[in-house]
Amino acid sequence: MWKCRVLRPVAVLACAAPLLAQSAGLTQAQLNARAKAQNVPEIPFEPVPNFLKLPAGLYLGEGIGVATNSKGHVFVYTRSQATRLFEFDQKGAFVREIGEGLYGFVFAHAVRVDPQDNIWAVDEGSNMVIEFNPQGRVVMVLGRRPEPQDAGGPPLPAPGSAPGPYTFDRPTDVAWDAAGNIFISDGYGNSRVVKYDRNGRFIASVGAKGSAPGQLNLPHTIATDTQGNVYVGDRSNARIQVFDNDLKFKAIYDQVGAPWAVCITPGPHQYLYTSNSNPDTNNAEIGAVTGEIYKMELDGTILGKFGTAGKQPGQFSTAHEIDCRNENELFVSEITAWRVQKIILHPGK
Repeated sequence: MWKCRVLRPVAVLACAAPLLAQSAGLTQAQLNARAKAQNVPEIPFEPVPNFLKLPAGLYLGEGIGVATNSKGHVFVYTRSQATRLFEFDQKGAFVREIGEGLYGFVFAHAVRVDPQDNIWAVDEGSNMVIEFNPQGRVVMVLGRRPEPQDAGGPPLPAPGSAPGPYTFDRPTDVAWDAAGNIFISDGYGNSRVVKYDRNGRFIASVGAKGSAPGQLNLPHTIATDTQGNVYVGDRSNARIQVFDNDLKFKAIYDQVGAPWAVCITPGPHQYLYTSNSNPDTNNAEIGAVTGEIYKMELDGTILGKFGTAGKQPGQFSTAHEIDCRNENELFVSEITAWRVQKIILHPGK
């Protein structure tokens, strides 16, 4: 088990266990991509084969997002011929499609379910975050789909100008605190995190593109703990940044590679899962040193890892979202394998 602590004021993660010095034979690209933490204990696990059962003639495209609700139903957000959102029951049987043909569905990025079982879809293509109630009706929309300039839409912001409170540029994920405040990672274009109240009113934002503490370079995934702290997968900086509930910088965890997906389990003892995914280019060179998912304490202590890159059951092909409502029963959506896997962990073995 890795015991780590956060040092201040520089706020970098320092770990007592030495890094493995086995770099012989690795290319520079592999050294850049692999996690800094080495000799991490392996967590025994097994995949549940063919868990999701689609109707005849219906297929998943890229596995972009996955989430579960309080009943154990599974929601899958996929890019296929069009962006689509499917619901399955707790046994994997198909239930329904939500939002078919919706104006805000252009290019899926994440789906989450809040504590009230509302379903939230984050669409990178439409620049919209859409809340559905449990019955599948739209009840809130944040952001707005870009309009063609020749249709008389508003002018685009000038390069380098600050984004507006409701203007997203390829948003990536959403999370909530106990009061219902909403946190959105506004990822590819704006490199920031935005906080709204439960009714969608802007409160604050943090971040600008860069690599200093508090700056972000593609915030790709986001989660909150029961204390309201915000954990941001700062993917292109290969680190997780932690902010308090007011979006004040707290810590950096930079030992577990590039966080494509993060998830925090429910309390009372919460754990953080993060995926150091192989890239969606199917780069075999990078895939050889990535693909694993880490289990961590919220203070950054690394407890173990599981998985490798690949397309076989139990391997991960660009894990894009993780659902961890149950600590030892995970759902993992994968881009380049066009699937969602149910994973059972056996940490006691």
